[in-house]
Amino acid sequence: MRFRYSEFDGEPFQGQQGLQAFDQLMEFVLEYGDHALDALRQLELDPEQSEILDRLVQDGLLEKVGARWRLTPRAVDAMQKKALMEVFANLRKGHRDGHETRDRGQLGERTEGTKPYEFGDPVSELELNATLRNTIKRTGPGVPLRIAERDFELHQSEHQASCSTVILLDMSGSMARYHRFYHAKKCAMAMHALITQRFPQDTVDVVGFYSGAAVIPDHKLPLLSPKPVTIFDYQVRMRVAMEQIDQAPQHFTNLQMGLMLARRILARRGGDNKQIFIITDGEPTAHVQGDYIYLLYPPQASTTITTLKEAVQITRQGVRISTFALTEDYAYMDWVGFVDQLTKVTRGVAFYCASGDLADCIMESYLSGKKKRKHVH
Repeated sequence: MRFRYSEFDGEPFQGQQGLQAFDQLMEFVLEYGDHALDALRQLELDPEQSEILDRLVQDGLLEKVGARWRLTPRAVDAMQKKALMEVFANLRKGHRDGHETRDRGQLGERTEGTKPYEFGDPVSELELNATLRNTIKRTGPGVPLRIAERDFELHQSEHQASCSTVILLDMSGSMARYHRFYHAKKCAMAMHALITQRFPQDTVDVVGFYSGAAVIPDHKLPLLSPKPVTIFDYQVRMRVAMEQIDQAPQHFTNLQMGLMLARRILARRGGDNKQIFIITDGEPTAHVQGDYIYLLYPPQASTTITTLKEAVQITRQGVRISTFALTEDYAYMDWVGFVDQLTKVTRGVAFYCASGDLADCIMESYLSGKKKRKHVH
């Protein structure tokens, strides 16, 4: 078991009432996103609720800027850590909490045994008892001891490769159903907390994709919501200039643009391993072609082909792609065929799971690095 110690920040520990108030705030924000902060203004009119808000302000979790409430950095950090605790409480026992390789190295946990010193090894890993035994064996007993470089023995440790991850989060209109987006958002928050606390050499970025795509800063993640559906026609054929995409309907699924953005992010990251986690509940319905974005429903072959080409281009750069397909009401629909195609052409991994199992799947994939196809029932 590991223990991590840090300097006390001077903030008092929350009592039971404070914890309950925070739990209520967290669930409220995760459920309704940015709209939850707007609703807090109505709670100010209720004396009992107003007292709760005051307590959250005193605890440094809420602040008011003008007439609008805002989560503090401390609140976002606490929400991420709480999400992580909830995820690990549900993980099945027996999984390793790291992504080790078979190679010996310098950054992992110490294992049994020692190894001879080699040029470039860190002297901080010197095993003094073994080193002294080597010296006495070579020179015999007596003082002074004349330690030579060839006597040095170092603790043996597992090498832990650094990993750069991009989570591609589907923000299309259908993600509002079955609490999909709620679970996906909580999972992404837990990933941020895990990597910050346990794997600081790793990186994780979140990209939301809808009719367009955008990087989601971690402090904005709790406030996200799926894009509302604004067109209910049975058939949609729209072409929108790239610079005008914000003025177009936002609820389509532009996975290709998300992949393009993820590729640019990973090109700047220095991880030994690079991977993309795609969380989606439907087939792509938008793609980029030249200076335009095409919004097409029902899904068209042109969108599928363009998206698969982008995915193949990414994997040729050594990036591993894992797709997490949310299947509550789509288990027997044709869009699952797209996930099969994506998995085949990228030689990636596909997870078919309910949204409630999403965090379990992603954490196990990240921590264990399994490379086999997995179905969760």
